[in-house]
Amino acid sequence: MNKTAFFAFLLVQNFLSAQFSERSLTSEKWEFKNSKEQKWLGASVPGMVHLDLMNNALIPDPFKDENEKKVQWVENEDWEYQTHFKISSKELENQNINLVFDGLDTFSEIYLNGKLLKKTDNMFRKWEIPVKQDLKSGDNLLQIKFRSAVNTGKELAKKVPFTMPESPRSFVRKAQYQFGWDWGPRLVTAGIWKGVKLNFWNDAQLENLKIEQKTLTKKNADLRIHLTVVTDKEGKYDISINDKKSQFQLKKGSNRIDIPFVIKDPKLWQPNGWGDPHLYSINVSLQKDSKTISSENLRIGLKTVELVQEKDEKGKSFYFKVNGHPLYIKGTNWIPADSFSPRITKEKYQKLIRDAKESNMNMIRVWGGGIYEDDEFYKACDENGILVWQDFMFAGSFYPADDAFLNNIKEEVKDQVNRLQNHPSIALWCGNNEVDEAIVNWGYQKQLKYSKEDSLQVWKDYKKVFHDLIPNTLKENLVADKNIYWPSSPSIGWGHKESLTEGDSHYWGVWWGEQPFEMYNEKVGRFMSEYGFQGMPGLETTKAMFSGVPDLSLNNATIKAHEKHARGWEIINKYMERDYPVPSDFVKYNYVSQLLQARGMQIAIEAHRRAKPYNMGTLYWQLNDCWPVISWSSIDYSGNWKALHYQVKRSFEQQAILVEEKEGILNLYAINDLSKTFQNVEATIEVVKFNGEILNQIGLGKKNLGDIVKFDPKETKSIVGRFPKDEIFLRIRLKDENGKEIAHNIHFFEKPKNLKLTKPTVKIKMISSKEIEVSTDVLAKDVYLIGDTHFSDNFFDLLPNRSKRIIVSKPLEKVEVMSLWDAIND
Repeated sequence: MNKTAFFAFLLVQNFLSAQFSERSLTSEKWEFKNSKEQKWLGASVPGMVHLDLMNNALIPDPFKDENEKKVQWVENEDWEYQTHFKISSKELENQNINLVFDGLDTFSEIYLNGKLLKKTDNMFRKWEIPVKQDLKSGDNLLQIKFRSAVNTGKELAKKVPFTMPESPRSFVRKAQYQFGWDWGPRLVTAGIWKGVKLNFWNDAQLENLKIEQKTLTKKNADLRIHLTVVTDKEGKYDISINDKKSQFQLKKGSNRIDIPFVIKDPKLWQPNGWGDPHLYSINVSLQKDSKTISSENLRIGLKTVELVQEKDEKGKSFYFKVNGHPLYIKGTNWIPADSFSPRITKEKYQKLIRDAKESNMNMIRVWGGGIYEDDEFYKACDENGILVWQDFMFAGSFYPADDAFLNNIKEEVKDQVNRLQNHPSIALWCGNNEVDEAIVNWGYQKQLKYSKEDSLQVWKDYKKVFHDLIPNTLKENLVADKNIYWPSSPSIGWGHKESLTEGDSHYWGVWWGEQPFEMYNEKVGRFMSEYGFQGMPGLETTKAMFSGVPDLSLNNATIKAHEKHARGWEIINKYMERDYPVPSDFVKYNYVSQLLQARGMQIAIEAHRRAKPYNMGTLYWQLNDCWPVISWSSIDYSGNWKALHYQVKRSFEQQAILVEEKEGILNLYAINDLSKTFQNVEATIEVVKFNGEILNQIGLGKKNLGDIVKFDPKETKSIVGRFPKDEIFLRIRLKDENGKEIAHNIHFFEKPKNLKLTKPTVKIKMISSKEIEVSTDVLAKDVYLIGDTHFSDNFFDLLPNRSKRIIVSKPLEKVEVMSLWDAIND
């Protein structure tokens, strides 16, 4: 061998022995077909069979018209996917080659070059298969054959001696919302819904990197880096953490290593509203003979979180202590942002989380009927100071607990907590959504004619999964400071008095129970993790329900098909009649339905905040939608803020001055969610006629504002006097000791339908291409700005002879405007 050839050989050997690389297979040419047919068609990976059928014009868009009904056949078919890919002889010289699927939905068989490699049965698991011996130089054929999840689920259900509710979805480890919900369509999918790749590695690779925070002080953050190194041969290896190198003698096989790491003068990751969610980069690399052979980069936050539950005279507290201080939780519930999750873009994740931040939220609950979200979701929460309450993916049913199902769940939990636990946004792991409540409250046992033994078995199975298997698996896989577990949300079902004195509460007396909004003032629990009311989406999203020219009518079949609650329209109308005029015009009805939703949630949120510290959290249902729909969301499928989201932003302000009318007494509460105390705050109240005339005004005594201050109702007793309450409002302002306004509120004494409004003259003035000024001569209630842009504020009360400046996301030539007067005078 000559010298040149010898050095070339050494370079190749160094590359092969020192290099770890990945090769994505998603960009290969993929095909799919119905298993009954012969013709292969083009497919996209990641993707889902419905998307591929749409792209090949074989089914209509199920989001349009009444097309959901036309695609139900898809769920009963078996589907096959395949691709050919090349492997070079050099790639085959790698010591190890693994085929990795990040997500397969759901029951599949994986074949490589005709050989069956693996059968899968869980959408939420990662599948990694050694394939070096099965690959060949040149062309390779990868096939994935999917069986119908519905048909497979039905077969699994037959093994249980009694009928399970929601069968067969509870037997299938896939996104439960795909089977239909009261806000979403039934679209039971199949496909390669996440990435697929080949991993090439030599000598050793890093696995399962965990960061444990041992202690956190102002001077030091003492961390432990826990990692697993899998080696092909024993020897000396170097591990570097942010360029700090340590050497280890590693044995062949799996090696668990703990390395101390200190960050001096640490900056805390603070939740939104409390400061900067500071992130640190932790770069870990594994080296052999001075060559990096494996590496991983993490961004972590330094914080402490505790879930505090202490007995008191009223029950038991339930609150989060973050960085040593009680944090009042303000937030919402998250569902998947699309029925076809592979098409949720990074930009959509980032926008929705920014929208939550902008609305003064500090927590999002990932609901248990959806998916464990993409890394981009948690990354966005990390960067924006949004804590995450993470449900495991079980919702509103009974679940089996045979050995195969338990083992499947165990691996699912391991995969997900190992993927997610280093995100600083994660605050709580919760076993399920409403499974405990379904067993105790919903009467399935009677409805399905269970024997006593059947009922006992259901409860035993529940405890096996949510009281034993999941918490034990968390203990085995989470570092100590990340292991906060709550078995079920809610902990006690709606209707039991204890649901309001301990644990978290889902209160659905409003909407499901059809109780008036005012009942929110009485039904306040320690932590309200679900409550809500429906409202229509924006007009553009409503029009997107149609494939052709929209027929905007409440009687239109397409509009009706996009309300998934059986009695949704009836309930909306019932509540609207109580509080608002019911417009006959569709556009005005759409507007009033949004006002109605916002009003209900305002009453709820403010009742919760007034009860601080008895109540320490409020998460309304829900932030977003998975398709164009009439629902509980505050942001519609197209990303438009509904009236509710604008109201949430106002109701979640860090400082608030809130009003409670009770038995003829006017109570004022000043709320402060910062750890900072405001000295000598003063509240002022003006009684104002709708034309702007000030009839009375008073200043209330100065107080120090820590968390919450209630002003003496005696001071407000004579403020209103004999003035007609349907022609006046209160303007309430809270000022600090320097006279700076830190909070304000407008309070009306009558329901909107009873207000004696006069027609406002609302004027729009263009200040610049990105700013407008809105003004009025008399009170313009619930001003609705209409245009193809995002308005920085909307659906607001504009006071007489005052103006308000609004930022727009893109220039508009014309802005249309509507107010409540227009709806009342329909």
